Amino acid sequence: MSAPVKASVWFTICNITQKGISLLSTPIFTRILTTEQYGVYSVYQSWYSIILILATLNLYSGVYNNGLTNYPEDRDRLTSSFQGLSTTVTISLFIIYLLNTEFWNNIFGLSSIFVFAMFAELLFVPAYSFWTVQQRYDYKYKGIVVVTAFLALGSPILGVISVLSTEYKAEARVLSYVLVQVIVGLVFYIYNFRKGKTFFSKKYWSFALKFNLPLIPHYLSMTVLNQSDRIMISNMIGSSEAAIYSVAYNIAMMMTVVTNAINNSFVPYTYKSIKEKHYDGIRRNSNFLLILVGGTCIIAMAFGPELIKIFASADYYDAIWVIPPVAASVYFMFLYPLFGNVEFYFEKTNFIMIASCCGAVANVVLNFIFIQIFGYYAAGYTTLACYILFSFAHYCFYKRILKEKIPEMNNLYDMRFVIGFSIVVLIAMVVMTMTYKTIVLRYGIVLVILIFAFIKRNEIIKKLREMRKK
Repeated sequence: MSAPVKASVWFTICNITQKGISLLSTPIFTRILTTEQYGVYSVYQSWYSIILILATLNLYSGVYNNGLTNYPEDRDRLTSSFQGLSTTVTISLFIIYLLNTEFWNNIFGLSSIFVFAMFAELLFVPAYSFWTVQQRYDYKYKGIVVVTAFLALGSPILGVISVLSTEYKAEARVLSYVLVQVIVGLVFYIYNFRKGKTFFSKKYWSFALKFNLPLIPHYLSMTVLNQSDRIMISNMIGSSEAAIYSVAYNIAMMMTVVTNAINNSFVPYTYKSIKEKHYDGIRRNSNFLLILVGGTCIIAMAFGPELIKIFASADYYDAIWVIPPVAASVYFMFLYPLFGNVEFYFEKTNFIMIASCCGAVANVVLNFIFIQIFGYYAAGYTTLACYILFSFAHYCFYKRILKEKIPEMNNLYDMRFVIGFSIVVLIAMVVMTMTYKTIVLRYGIVLVILIFAFIKRNEIIKKLREMRKK
């Protein structure tokens, strides 16, 4: 294999390994922690994901790749100055926190020890992210494989030992996780500054701020859309309920490892097809991929009770009712990028930001209204509603772009099929929810899907090979 292909394969393996081990450790922690203790850990992770955007400005994302492309001869100074900017913003936010710790602790629903740990992670972990992006840019994968193995194994192993060794189990889980992250981050924090020897660079700080500040609303909105549920459940109901919801959410979302990989493969295919004006292939293959993803989501819904029993103790069994709407959300998380890919191709990123902000605001408002009425179950359905809204918003922007850029094409996708099959997924969600206590019917539906997939296996394999080749 060529260097890019070999690197791509190993990066995918690393990603799946890290997420897979994290998922496999879930049954252990849900059994040695109470629901309230596991809820504290879940809320910590949610707040970290949100504050990460503000404290680091997501400087290791798109802008850093652009910087490596635009300034290849000065990448070390670029990296260390970006790290300096991230450090400055993080320390500034930490000072703001110190000015009124009680106020912020009440907002976060966390004690000071957790927030101190969070800022330590925010300070050092971005250094590892900068290094990782640079390695990926150069198709170097061996170092990432080693570090990924350390992170993937170190955190759960140290976590189990720490939790079993103390009565302060929530603190032990969070601090053991942070310790592993900070050790790795600190190594690369020193490494990046020693190589670049630059903390402040007006040129690179200006470049980073001009590029990334307009994208912060988009990054923040997407994070809020994914994380606000657990925070609001914890604040409005309790940590135990946040833990139950979190387990169901994480189990349903494990499918995104597959759907993201499929979409990442479909993006270059879409770009090439638009460039060469081969539109029919987009229509045919998108239909096939929607069936593939939708079928997988329906199977996940069907096995919801069994998955909860595998990944958690009896205390979490109520989470089965959250899996169907969240699994259906995964389908729409795959659907909206089909329209978004066209927006990215024609560089209409302002449309993406508008859609992201609308989805995030709607999620917070709907959660505030319906969690009070229906409890934490409502969060699964508000998530689904927001991703449906998200898909519709991107569709509207996509149609506007088509009219402007490809006026000869009314639609790149078979919208009758897209709408029809989306309704099928939603009906399946309702059916699965109603048949959770009728195991024969659930398994019968799964058997029909698997028989259909077996009959069409050659066609499925052929289409996947065609897309991979193109």
